[in-house]
Amino acid sequence: MKKINKIGVLTLVLAMILSVLLSGCSQASKPSTNEQASKPATEEKIKVAFVYVGPVGDFGYTYAQDQGRKYLESQMKNVETTYVENVPETADAERVFTDLAQKGNKIIIGTSYGYMDYMVNVSKKFPDVVFEHCSGYKATANLGTYFNRDYQARYLTGMVAGKYTKSNVLGFLAPFGTPEVIRNIDAFTLGAQSINPKVQVKVVWTNSWNDPATEKTAANSLIDAGADVLAMHVDSPTFAQTAQDRGVLAVGHDSDMSKFAPNSILVGDVSNWGPYFVQVVKEVMAKTWKSTQYFGGIKDGGIIDITPFSDKVDKDFQATVTAKKQDIMDGKFDPFSGPIYDQSGTLKVKEGDKAPDNVLLSINWFVKGVSGSIPKS
Repeated sequence: MKKINKIGVLTLVLAMILSVLLSGCSQASKPSTNEQASKPATEEKIKVAFVYVGPVGDFGYTYAQDQGRKYLESQMKNVETTYVENVPETADAERVFTDLAQKGNKIIIGTSYGYMDYMVNVSKKFPDVVFEHCSGYKATANLGTYFNRDYQARYLTGMVAGKYTKSNVLGFLAPFGTPEVIRNIDAFTLGAQSINPKVQVKVVWTNSWNDPATEKTAANSLIDAGADVLAMHVDSPTFAQTAQDRGVLAVGHDSDMSKFAPNSILVGDVSNWGPYFVQVVKEVMAKTWKSTQYFGGIKDGGIIDITPFSDKVDKDFQATVTAKKQDIMDGKFDPFSGPIYDQSGTLKVKEGDKAPDNVLLSINWFVKGVSGSIPKS
């Protein structure tokens, strides 16, 4: 038998011990499956898409909606938004909504009345996507509607127009004969008549939400017809610039337009959509969102309000309008409180009553004092 080399044996033993130790360290450094699962993953952003009928730079309706989108992003860092502008209210809108759903957007917001039927169709094809439609009345299990009670602010700006007209003729540029437009013309007229019963409101239809050239022509036609204060429900400040050029007054809509016509604008209404968008996203994330018909007013976090008054509006009258605003917020007054008569003299809202929401959301008649007819929309 050969003699075993003691030094060789010792070397072998040490090598084996070192191997075991290294193996143990290697095993200890690997986390268990449970440990890996407990590590927080990077939070995936929720994708929210907006569809606009006009350009974000119209400084009116679409601009206000897009300011709401920006507010949403600023308030919720786990939200990623995108938008498509200048989408017509035609069958092409359905393609746009479908494309956005296929791209993984979990919430899709359509901001114009004419998208209604297209959104209904697309919502049924994508039951796991939440859809919100502005100003519509049709809903599905995953399609809700939202709008603000802008008629409340319209009544207040109408008060200002009624106070400062000298001709007793107010001009109103209107796009289409939808309930929201009619409702706002009526509220504006009622507000003006509360201060000046002699007021007449002349309406000219532009057949477009945003067409500055047509709006300029319409504004000039109203001024030529005797209007010395202009209002509108279109999307650009062109009407106010035209009023300033012609030396007459105006009230704004959707955003503060005073910077475009500082010598003309007396006051305006302004929409603040951001807080509502944040509310929707939070509800979707918490899985508490339900298809509802949201109709927020002045008292609901400023979703609708009036802008600061021009210096042309005297302080005492500012106080009068502000007091009426407070009455609306407190529920002491409603712009559609009776008695209210339509153009033909028919009583539509009895004294002591107020028009219910189902009437306001489908209104298709002008109040007494409005000059013009409603086109089919």
